[in-house]
Amino acid sequence: MTHSDASAGHRGKGLLPTLALLTAVGPLAIDMYVPGFPAMSASLHAGASAVQLTLTAFLAGVVVGQLAIGPLSDVVGRRRPLVAGSVAFAVTALLCALSTDIGELVVIRFVQGAAAAAGMVLARAVITDRFQGHDVPRHIALLGQILCVAPVVAPVVGGGIISAWSWRAVFLTLCVLGLLLAVGVIVWVPETLAPRLRHRAGPAGTFRSMGRLARHRPFLGNTLVLGLSSAALFAYISGSSFVFEHIHGLSTSTYAGVFAVNSVGQLLAGTAFSRLARRVRVNTLLTVSVVAAVAGAFAQVLFTALAGENLAASWVTQLVTVSAFGMSVPAAMSLGQNLGRAAPGAASALLGGLQFLFGAVATCLVGVFGEASSLPMGLIMLVALALAALCLVTLVRPWDGHGEVVAH
Repeated sequence: MTHSDASAGHRGKGLLPTLALLTAVGPLAIDMYVPGFPAMSASLHAGASAVQLTLTAFLAGVVVGQLAIGPLSDVVGRRRPLVAGSVAFAVTALLCALSTDIGELVVIRFVQGAAAAAGMVLARAVITDRFQGHDVPRHIALLGQILCVAPVVAPVVGGGIISAWSWRAVFLTLCVLGLLLAVGVIVWVPETLAPRLRHRAGPAGTFRSMGRLARHRPFLGNTLVLGLSSAALFAYISGSSFVFEHIHGLSTSTYAGVFAVNSVGQLLAGTAFSRLARRVRVNTLLTVSVVAAVAGAFAQVLFTALAGENLAASWVTQLVTVSAFGMSVPAAMSLGQNLGRAAPGAASALLGGLQFLFGAVATCLVGVFGEASSLPMGLIMLVALALAALCLVTLVRPWDGHGEVVAH
């Protein structure tokens, strides 16, 4: 075995775990501090809508970062942007922990979102570069599952940190994570895009590739289904702490427990997707999961409108909806990345960019409509998921089987 073979084998062992953490870092930075929103509001002398703006700013940074870094990586490669993004994430996390002004925190969170975008968008591109055939959707599904489960696990972890210390400790934790990721990329992630495969037309050429992908109906459909499903998920996450803690009177630790149960449901659905995807068409799994999510959101709105606020009804219906995301998110992401294989960075940028753009809009809407009732959050989730179902039928057309891996 040559030295290069040994090095490749060593890197291969840590590649997927590192890509998994790179995918999770954005959701962790979004949601670990969510249980501390009320405490942040008091500490920084800011209203609930101002605190939620720090979340919206991060999401906006993720959108801008993905749309810029994804196409850029098709020109310069994956490794350098990954290292730079991880270091920048760590630095901005430290600045967040030291912040004493809500306006300052909003600006830093935007920059942090752009830094986190590097790992999120390039993890999918690296998978598409490195693997072939059925390995691609299998690994993309793993990343999608992490991206879907992390937002619901993160408040549980964050709630524990906040209960023991403070919301600032969450950002110090994220700082350490960013530094560990930078080391992980250097040690375990090789450059996966050979110079001969890079777009010689430069960034302009890769942006043209994005335009072609956006005009491709099945790719656009899967991107919209992913984005709208994520909008519902982010509406749930950004509004849930106020709904469960203020409306239903739960403590921060009990709220974290509610999220723990929802995380298990989502994790089980994601695990089922990974196993079923080998035998069942991914388009079929996407259809089933979207229908389940719509049903859960409709039941939530119906119960609230007819019977008023009820903790059990809210929890059960949200559990159904959130669990469904464990299938719909990785399914749409896997199909979309496979359809955009000719330009993996550009495809990943569009999938992730629209996903977090819709998430930012939904988060902002939840903040605008306030926290006096759970109905606005439920309606935003229902409208987003109904639109996702419409895109599924009119654009994805799952019966056509676009994006499936065909065995040879």
